[in-house]
Amino acid sequence: MVIIDEKMILPPPPPYVADGPVSPPPFPCQFPRDAPTLVTLPSHLLLRIVYETFPQGRVEKQRKLLYWLTMSLRLVSRALYVACMHVLRSTYLPAYTSLIRAPYTSDPFPLSTPSPLQPDASISQIQSVQRETNVLDLFLVLKVREDVWADDSSLHLEREESFKDLFDLMQPRSRVEDLIRIYGVREGVVALRPPIPLKSKNTSGTLQPLAFSALSIAFSPRVVGLVLTTRERKRTIVEVARTREETLETSAKKLVKELRRWLRGSSGHTTR
Repeated sequence: MVIIDEKMILPPPPPYVADGPVSPPPFPCQFPRDAPTLVTLPSHLLLRIVYETFPQGRVEKQRKLLYWLTMSLRLVSRALYVACMHVLRSTYLPAYTSLIRAPYTSDPFPLSTPSPLQPDASISQIQSVQRETNVLDLFLVLKVREDVWADDSSLHLEREESFKDLFDLMQPRSRVEDLIRIYGVREGVVALRPPIPLKSKNTSGTLQPLAFSALSIAFSPRVVGLVLTTRERKRTIVEVARTREETLETSAKKLVKELRRWLRGSSGHTTR
């Protein structure tokens, strides 16, 4: 005996017939898009374009292009500035490091990734927390100009005194400032962001770190000092002696140690 379900004997549904011409579904985005421009390209493509502008062959033509990147193209927009500075810093870094004299050390490239020593990932690529980067940028501008002038005239001789202030004073000073930031944050006496003032009831045994933006270095071959700048004044709060053979890392560690002592003796001190 076979049982036939009523659904099995129903006729099949009629085929679908469109009432009018079939058209594709609308595109998801109905708003017109702005035409892409050079400065709106992704950073890796923009960097590739900058690299492709380099001429092949004579070194003099390449130096002319580096001069153009420095004096003109990098000033067009933020995106082009970042791309040009990437090329310029990479090009002139070997010449820069070759002029660092022992016992000085160097680390001029800006921090680009978040770390315990740089918790704020939104720090601008242009305004680096690495202070030695500014010295590298000054060097490459000066070096570009000297190279082009030497190519234009055989009578022009590169002046060594042009770089003397950079590597006798500005480079070691900025390097010590970067080391103060690294060691100071590690020891809890320096903060990258302005610290929140502690209430007087909770300050016993707790150090109030100083904002790194308010600190700078007074550097000389024999003495190095830590300078604190506030709204009222600028003053040297810590000072240590050094020898000409002493490394910058040793000087920075001595300053951080003295800074901790100064903070302990200045409980309740806040940076304004």
